[in-house]
Amino acid sequence: MKIYEVGGAVRDALLNEEAKDKDWVVVGSSPEEMAAKGFRPIGKDFPVFLHPETNEEYALARTEKKSGQGYHGFNFYFGKEVTLEEDLSRRDLTINAMAKDDDGKIIDPFGGRKDLENKIFRHVSDAFSEDPLRAIRLARFHTYEHLNNFEITEETKKLINEIVDSGEIAKLSPNRIWTETERALSSSNPNIYFKILLEHNLQKPYLDGLQSSSCDSSDNIQARWAELQMNNNFILGENLPIPNAFSNAAKILRMLSNIKLDSKENELLKYLQEISFERNSILIKSLVELPHLKDTKQLILKLLSGMNETNFSVLANVPKEQIEEEKFKLLIKVIKNCL
Repeated sequence: MKIYEVGGAVRDALLNEEAKDKDWVVVGSSPEEMAAKGFRPIGKDFPVFLHPETNEEYALARTEKKSGQGYHGFNFYFGKEVTLEEDLSRRDLTINAMAKDDDGKIIDPFGGRKDLENKIFRHVSDAFSEDPLRAIRLARFHTYEHLNNFEITEETKKLINEIVDSGEIAKLSPNRIWTETERALSSSNPNIYFKILLEHNLQKPYLDGLQSSSCDSSDNIQARWAELQMNNNFILGENLPIPNAFSNAAKILRMLSNIKLDSKENELLKYLQEISFERNSILIKSLVELPHLKDTKQLILKLLSGMNETNFSVLANVPKEQIEEEKFKLLIKVIKNCL
């Protein structure tokens, strides 16, 4: 039984970058032996275990064979005789197909170290095109600060084209697409992810309608999604499981964008009633920093301040049949103080 550090942690260490997570491959072991040593099994498709002390992931060395469609369409074999090189050969890119042993020696059977030096994204084998998610993940790899200037080789681009032409992207789980998208939105270079999707026609069907990749005007991840939506006419993600916080941000930005400096009282009254200013106070403060609201930023902030300072709790003491009328008066007061 031998244990090797693998994947992104090895790659990042060679680039003097601190890895967020570490992954390990175990060669020459079995599920029974791992369990006997206190490792906790978590893998569904193949044996992956959590270390009893560090909670880091340890996977048995395995080979894989395409057996169906999408991300889960594979058969895995994880016998004791599977070698480290066989395990590394099933990985996506050469820079992710390196391992490090207990002595710190780098095992690099596919030239990943050289590709790191040359700043190249290169597939390990033609099996790259068997997993459509790899094309989406490759787009996300560009969002890493230390990888964003890497170039995709022409050979790998051809395999991406094969994935697109196969229609396999549509077979992927919408949850997996959103996971990669959300991780890209939380990165320091979210624009690049959407730019790469467009360059390689990977936006369909889950981000169909994507034309503009611009979404980095804010550090707030929900505001970034809202900005992307506004730059694409609010038509993105119909087939994705968009969390409520992201959908809400896009909805609010759309309504805030309708507020104009010359908006009439009745128009502003409508927006005050539709937008929950108090509940979305923090979000609105992020949204007004977007370039789309540059001209109306101060007006929106005045409305927000007015709503937060107004004591709506007094309506609790008003007869039911008069509540709407009294609330109307409070809202009109907020508006008059802003104009």
